[in-house]
Amino acid sequence: MSDQAKGVCILGSTGTIGVNTLDVVSRHPDRYRVMALTANTGVERLYQQCLEHRPPFAAMMDDDAAEQLDKKLRQAGSATKVLSGLSGLQTLASMPQTDYVMAAIVGAAGLLPTLAAARAGKRILLANKEALVMSGQIFMEEIRKNNAELLPIDSEHNAIFQCMPNDFARGLARSGVNRILLTASGGPFRTTSLHCLDTVTPEQAVAHPNWVMGKKISVDSASMMNKGLEVIEACYLFNTTPEKIQVVIHPQSVIHSMVSYNDGSVLAQMGNPDMRTPIAHALGWPDRIDSGVEPLDVFAVARLDFEQPDFGRFPCLAMAYQSLKTGGTATTVLNAANEIAVDAFLNRQLAFTRIATVIEKTLAQIPVKSMSSLDVVMEADAEARVAATEYVKRMGCTA
Repeated sequence: MSDQAKGVCILGSTGTIGVNTLDVVSRHPDRYRVMALTANTGVERLYQQCLEHRPPFAAMMDDDAAEQLDKKLRQAGSATKVLSGLSGLQTLASMPQTDYVMAAIVGAAGLLPTLAAARAGKRILLANKEALVMSGQIFMEEIRKNNAELLPIDSEHNAIFQCMPNDFARGLARSGVNRILLTASGGPFRTTSLHCLDTVTPEQAVAHPNWVMGKKISVDSASMMNKGLEVIEACYLFNTTPEKIQVVIHPQSVIHSMVSYNDGSVLAQMGNPDMRTPIAHALGWPDRIDSGVEPLDVFAVARLDFEQPDFGRFPCLAMAYQSLKTGGTATTVLNAANEIAVDAFLNRQLAFTRIATVIEKTLAQIPVKSMSSLDVVMEADAEARVAATEYVKRMGCTA
């Protein structure tokens, strides 16, 4: 291992993004060193990762799980030091030995550790879109103020980044960009009859046609809330407005997004639907490194289809656009209500179509405030979760 190897901290190492990151990192032992791994409660999986990758540090959000992990590692003769709780994750994301932070914790739980990385001036590989959805203005200000690097990992945002001119930060119009074309697969229910959506099961919702993802993100893809959150994220990442972002349904998931220029050119980033591609791009940037992904066979793809999204079929996408236009903490409320509703659906306490209803009612109830501080953001998040939980109780059912 080279002395110049970059120290990598993976927040959420046992999830899909974390596992793929470890795969890419392990292909380049001279460039990267696994410095820290974190998880929520999955002791056995993190234990195995620690034995394989031998990070100096690990952390678990759950204190009891951290104690179990520490005991197992000591019994195995591992030198990995185990931290616990939110403070443990923040410490590992910001410590001097960490150069790159993969922010892969799903949902609002990833916000504070990712903010800690921003305040410490790290290169942040952002897979946790909620950090921007919840606190976009605040988060981006911390990135600028602390000279941190922010590189997107979502396949769509990474594709946009690759298709953008180098000077896009000065403004898309000044850089010759006309609009962003954000692609979406349409999920598993793109052609399902609307009257059948009331009875779809969690198993059907998480069966994504193209991507291997966690349950929560898979449900978001099925409702297209995931795409709505990505629209919000793209506005902050690329300093633009929702009017400049057009969602395009592309069932093959081969074109990961496009950028349209004033001269009529449209640049597209293409590749097999494998998250190791954007992970390798962000790890190596500005270099290109091996990701382990098979080259795209355009003859096997054979065709590329495009459709306009139907807001009647996908009301969550429409609400995301509206929340972004409303501004302030509206997107914070949107995200919190969605997390509560999706969890209820996965636990068979809410019908799939009621996810959008819970979000709509929560947005109507919680007053929008200016995103003036992190305290305001966290308060709006907490209020929205209480309200959404109450709506779930009122309209809950066995899905």
